[in-house]
Formats: sequence, structure tokens, C-alpha cells
Amino acid sequence: ALLLNQIRRAGIRKKIQLLIYAPNFISVIVLCGMVRMFLSPVGPLNKLIGSDANWMTMPAAFRTIYIASGIWQTAGWASIMYTAALANASKDLEEAAVVDGANILQQIWYVQLPAIKNIIVIQFILQAGNIMSIGFEKAYALQTDMNLPASEILSTYVYRIGLLNGDYGYSTAVGLFNSVINVILLIFVNWVVKKLNDGEGL
Repeated sequence: ALLLNQIRRAGIRKKIQLLIYAPNFISVIVLCGMVRMFLSPVGPLNKLIGSDANWMTMPAAFRTIYIASGIWQTAGWASIMYTAALANASKDLEEAAVVDGANILQQIWYVQLPAIKNIIVIQFILQAGNIMSIGFEKAYALQTDMNLPASEILSTYVYRIGLLNGDYGYSTAVGLFNSVINVILLIFVNWVVKKLNDGEGL
């Protein structure tokens, strides 16, 4: 959002925003289909680097693919929030900073970041509550027989062992563990936010 805010040409900024925001409004299955097409042996990535590798069959690449696609899918919503907050940043302060000779980094640090600090705190709290949510839907959609050693992560393991085999107690225990960890994280984050409020007046 900070980088987008530096783009003054509205047409270019809208095209980049569309690229970033789009995954937030499509289903996980469609997103995984796009990832598979992009990383296929005849996909754009291999054409770009001159290779014919099948990235979806490589266990070593699965974690990177999973995390990168997750960032791409969720970054849009956060960017919308931050961009909206930046739109309310004081233009007078920005102009004053430019007149005083502030470079781009100084403008971001002293003018733009203070304008979005409350949104940063809110996003921090919301994301802390989801840190244990792996999302087995995407793991299954990206899973192949070749990348199974890496793609058989916690949620798929619980789903396969617990639900498919009828061992609901096992699945419930793991779900309860996840919930307890999330509650602990939220309590910790709220404590951090309270300290920030007391110390810096957020």
C-alpha cells in the first residue's frame, strides 16, 4: 500500500491494484488452478526462465508455493485497508515534508506510517487469531502424489486420520489445541497493544 501510494499515474496504479486485489475475491479452488497453470511445465514461469520443470511435483518447492500463494490471496484485503487509511493522510503534512526536503523514506516514516498505525494494530490482532489456521482446502487442491511428503500438513493429516477414519476424538483434540493456542496469542497481542496505547497514545 505504501508503494502504491507513491504511484501518481492513476491508470498504472489501478492495474496493479487489480492484480493484487483479485485473488481476495475468487475462491481457493480457482486460485489453486491458476497456480497450477502458472507453474506447469508449459506455464509462464518455465517460459520465463527457460525450463520445463513441474514445480507442483517437487516436495521442496511446496512450502514456498503454499506460502507465496497465501500471501498473494490475502494481501489484497490488507492493501485495501491500508490504502483507504493512506487516502486520509494529511496532504498538508506531505507537502510540508517535501518543502522541508524530506526524501521518500522520510515521508513514509514521518507522515504515512503514523496515518496507518491504527490499521496496522487491527490487522496484527486479526492475523494473530488465524495463525494456527492452515487451510486444508488449499493444501488438498495443490496436493499431488509427488509432493505428498511436504503437502501432508497438519490440517490434512487431521482431516485424513481423524475425520475419514471416524476418529472424531482425535480431530476434536487437535482442534481444541489450535483454539487454545489462538486464545493465548490473542491475549498476548491485546497485552502488547495495551502497552503501546499506554506508552505511545495510539
